Amino acid sequence: MLGSDVLLCFIFYSTLLILKMYIIAIFTGQVRLRKKAFANPEDADRHGGVQFCRTDPYVERCRRAHVNDMENILPFLFLGAVYSMTGPSYAVARLHFLVFFLGRVLHSIAYLLALKAPTRSFAYVIAQVPCVSMAIQILMEVASFA
Repeated sequence: MLGSDVLLCFIFYSTLLILKMYIIAIFTGQVRLRKKAFANPEDADRHGGVQFCRTDPYVERCRRAHVNDMENILPFLFLGAVYSMTGPSYAVARLHFLVFFLGRVLHSIAYLLALKAPTRSFAYVIAQVPCVSMAIQILMEVASFA
């Protein structure tokens, strides 16, 4: 009912990535509670007073990991959906989706655990390779219509 095997594979990895984003968001909220570092005065007041309306380095690290996910996963969702409609081979498409997924998981782990450089950068680049590949293939597919 949902379409081709490629589209189903894309839906699988996209759903995992969205769940990963939810997990990072929930983790960030838990760290805020544990560190008593709230972004809004009303939240701080509810948890001990306005003095807890403050920043914390680890909360900010978690927040940056989440923002980075949004900046990278949202374009993947577009590229992967359009790429799925271009009729790629299942094996190649699955490899694109899997590499992006694993790169983003490694990137989040590296970010949250503050792993030594260049682990996070390496994970970022690895995840960008399939996105660039999909973008090029999409452009080649539609260039004659421009």
